[in-house]
Amino acid sequence: MKFYISTTGIKRVTISTTNSSAKGSTVATRRITRRTFLPVVLLLSIVLPFLFVRIAFLVLESASACNSALDCIGWGLLGGSEASLLREELTRALMEAKEGRGTNDGDYRTEGSTESFNVLVNEMTSNQQDIKTFAFRTKAMLSMMELKVQSAREQESINWHLASHGVPKSLHCLCLKLAEEYAVNAMARSHLPPPEYVSRLTDPSFHHVVLLTDNVLAASVVISSTVQHSANPEKLVFHIVTDKKTYIPMNAWFAINPIKSAAVEVKGLHQYDWSHEVNVHVKEMLEIHRLIWSHYNDNLRNANFQHEGVNRRSLEALTPSCLSLLNHLRIYIPELFPDLNKIVFLDEDVVVQHDMSSLWELDLNKKVVGAVVDSWCGDNCCPGKKYKDYLNFSYPIISSNFDHDRCVWLYGVNVFDLEAWRRVKITTNYHKWLKHNLNFGMELWQPGVHPPALLAFEGQVHPIDPSWHVGGLGYRPPQAHNIKMLGDAAVLHFSGPAKPWLDIGFPELRSLWNRHVNFSDKFIRKCRILG
Repeated sequence: MKFYISTTGIKRVTISTTNSSAKGSTVATRRITRRTFLPVVLLLSIVLPFLFVRIAFLVLESASACNSALDCIGWGLLGGSEASLLREELTRALMEAKEGRGTNDGDYRTEGSTESFNVLVNEMTSNQQDIKTFAFRTKAMLSMMELKVQSAREQESINWHLASHGVPKSLHCLCLKLAEEYAVNAMARSHLPPPEYVSRLTDPSFHHVVLLTDNVLAASVVISSTVQHSANPEKLVFHIVTDKKTYIPMNAWFAINPIKSAAVEVKGLHQYDWSHEVNVHVKEMLEIHRLIWSHYNDNLRNANFQHEGVNRRSLEALTPSCLSLLNHLRIYIPELFPDLNKIVFLDEDVVVQHDMSSLWELDLNKKVVGAVVDSWCGDNCCPGKKYKDYLNFSYPIISSNFDHDRCVWLYGVNVFDLEAWRRVKITTNYHKWLKHNLNFGMELWQPGVHPPALLAFEGQVHPIDPSWHVGGLGYRPPQAHNIKMLGDAAVLHFSGPAKPWLDIGFPELRSLWNRHVNFSDKFIRKCRILG
């Protein structure tokens, strides 16, 4: 016997045996190479887990049908007739569970309150119950879990809207500090605007911007962002209308933080001397809106907010803005500013990113309002939803006069021709529709400012470029492909519950708003208003 060992490593061993009675020799050669070994290991790594899972499944599912685990493995792997019968039985049981058939269907649903699938499997195997029972109990368990998930989502949506109702502690603190400053600091009590700017308040050659708000911080962001991006800030005149309780802190803020070049007027509702007729109409309007809100809100509460169809629009019946006096008074802008003929209206929750001078030069083609109607979100996409999302088209008075699939125009960034408004009597038309809604049991529309405005301004809307107004930023965070669109927009509107000054505001959007907050101000720091 002779041994030959390769010098390149032990990759080949040759054993040679010589028999003296034979003339030849027999050589047996064996080779173990990587090319042979690796495919075998790879094949086993694929096959063995599959076999393990298959065996485990068969043992679990057929424990009650086999005498032993080995029997189950045997016929399961061989794919015998018993395996086919098991599959057929399981399929039939699942179909019956899906259709809810079976004599003891109600019993299965009662028993199917198991919350853990592992507990259910243990119960079924220990009691050796059949496949049909397992299928029905599994269906009952999944149905129960689905109901819980749906209920949790509805409650989350309700809580999200309720969280938007309160005034943050920091904003309340800011108003209190400014009111204290108004009492002790003569500069905070300065009349706005300064005497040298008073003549601008009614001068049509200036660019007049109107805000109706009781939020000091939000108003400061709107004005600072507008001035910052204006090509001619010296032509801007801001008219802030607020309520009596906010007038003092609002005046104090803009008195001790004056806006360079631009004129700012702060006026409280208590300073208006309206006629008896206007006062009566305003009270009547507010009462009808309160009745609509109460009617719709009571219906939701009686249904415990669980009825089918509760959605974002329905929950807006809970928002305080539906009862806000300042919100509803936008229909009285011509009465608030009798000496003005053309204004740009901005909501308190907007941020201006580009120069707005061209809006005052816009030709409205004898219409009353310029607003965004078409969408920046693509074809057949409405940025503010459609008429059917606001109005009840089951009533002929609505369905015969309006198209349910038409896109609505957006509030928040609007050009108003007040002269045309007075000429076509928009406010009178608005009151007419309020009385119609009262006569129809307050069912013509959901609570809010926008629905009756859609009816009152019908035929008087001039579409403006969609880039002027990107809204809905308080309902959802932007997607990655929309980031550039936000940068190109002239005005960002945080319409929706998630305002940027609230904790529920979207972090990815808050920076767009925070960049215009004066964090160096001592009152901002004392009240811990953080970005």
